[in-house]
Amino acid sequence: MLASLLLAVCDLATGHPRFGIADFCSATFQAGADFGSATFQGRPNFRRATFQAGVDFGLATFQEGVNFDSATFQGLASFMSASFLGSADFGSASYQSDAWFMSASFQGPAWFMSASFLGSANFDSAAFSGPAWFMSAIFRGDAWFGSATFQTDARFESAVFEQEVSLGPLVCAGRLKLSGAVFGGPATLLIAAHRLECRRTRWSSTASLQLRYATVDFDHAVFEYPLTIAAQAAAFTLLDGRAIDEQMLAHAPDAGVRIATLRGVDAAHLVLADVDLAGCLLLGTVHLDQLRLEGACTFDTTPTAVQWRGRRPVRFTPRRTLAEEQHWRASRPGAAPGWNTAVLGAWRAGPLQLAPVYRALRKAFEDGKHEPGAADFYYGEMEMRRHADDIPRSERGLLTAYWALSGYGLRASRALCWLAATMLVTIVLLMGFGLPQDTPKQQATGTVPAGGGKVTFEIGKDDPLNPAGDRFTGKRFEKALSVTLNSVVFRSSGQDLTTTGTYIEMTSRLVEPALLALAVLAVRGRIKR
Repeated sequence: MLASLLLAVCDLATGHPRFGIADFCSATFQAGADFGSATFQGRPNFRRATFQAGVDFGLATFQEGVNFDSATFQGLASFMSASFLGSADFGSASYQSDAWFMSASFQGPAWFMSASFLGSANFDSAAFSGPAWFMSAIFRGDAWFGSATFQTDARFESAVFEQEVSLGPLVCAGRLKLSGAVFGGPATLLIAAHRLECRRTRWSSTASLQLRYATVDFDHAVFEYPLTIAAQAAAFTLLDGRAIDEQMLAHAPDAGVRIATLRGVDAAHLVLADVDLAGCLLLGTVHLDQLRLEGACTFDTTPTAVQWRGRRPVRFTPRRTLAEEQHWRASRPGAAPGWNTAVLGAWRAGPLQLAPVYRALRKAFEDGKHEPGAADFYYGEMEMRRHADDIPRSERGLLTAYWALSGYGLRASRALCWLAATMLVTIVLLMGFGLPQDTPKQQATGTVPAGGGKVTFEIGKDDPLNPAGDRFTGKRFEKALSVTLNSVVFRSSGQDLTTTGTYIEMTSRLVEPALLALAVLAVRGRIKR
């Protein structure tokens, strides 16, 4: 019957079937159905149709779309190189064997919502010009989307991939949504997309995400095995060696990968490589100290130029910062300009919440033997402790002094500047009050018995006296410098000093070695491996 029908509607010019209005609603095709190269001028209706054997729509053209809603394909369903010029509705369709959509072209919206693919689903080289909906679809066999292109959004929310899945290399000019999806088998995602959303996505096996251009949202995602998110520097290549066409993403500023949020994620199995974490929200991430950062993972930094807070110039120490701290500092009253205010979802973060985040990142960098990076996060941790509301005033004062003197033991230049200033003050004080006018001379006094015998002498020295004339001379400067330099290395110069000078030297021998030690500690923190 089908053969007779196809013969009756055969276009003599092309030798292929041409349908006007075709309604196969609830039809049952008991044998193989061959609609290859057929043209459907209207919108054919295959709703609830059953194909008990294989069906071939290869090279078919659907000029006004097609409706396969709730259709059942018990054999191979082939739509290779088919053209869907209108909307294509495959919602709730059941593919009990393999489904081939290789090189298919979808000019309008494509609905695969709640579709069930029991065999392999192959969408290699498929082109979606309109939005593609795969929400709640079930892929029980292998799923392949190599070389697929999406000019707008591709939505896979709540989809289930039970076996191996390979999404890509594909290009999506809009948003690729995997929120709520479940990956039961190994997953390989090679994606060049404007945005990748994986909110509450569940990964039950190993997964590798190689990305380009994408901003990734991993809010409350769950993975039980190692998962890698890496930026791909060069364009993806196909099996034949050709680079995939990324022209639809030409408007993007760069091909880098940005992580928007990792809130609620257990980072114990997470590896990030060459990604941008400048705008990433990390507050609420679990086991952040076990996060692995590979390659050139970048964070936001403090404002580099000198800022003006009222009439007072302010310069911030260059260091890596969290996006939440950027938002917190920008929202403070009288905040200096230069902090990033465009951080969505960070309004609840404060110093009390951010200190543990910095502490966990510091440990992650230390475990990775990246001491300079760990030093930046230690600085951030101490900054958050200093600004927190729950510490006593005495502790805040101690932290403020530690910050002012040496940048929490991490800024050698600051400690050396204080050391130089302290030495200068010590020299001036010694020249003014510490060095005596003359070196006191020793005197011997005693009594000689008249009849001879034992003579006893007492050796004494005059008290050092402050000079009455000019105190700031070159000779006195040389002596003061010698005393000060010996104090820096915690040594006594042996120079005769006045009582005031003795106390000055004692103070310098306590303060100056401590400042030198802080400078050495800061240098060590920057070069340690």
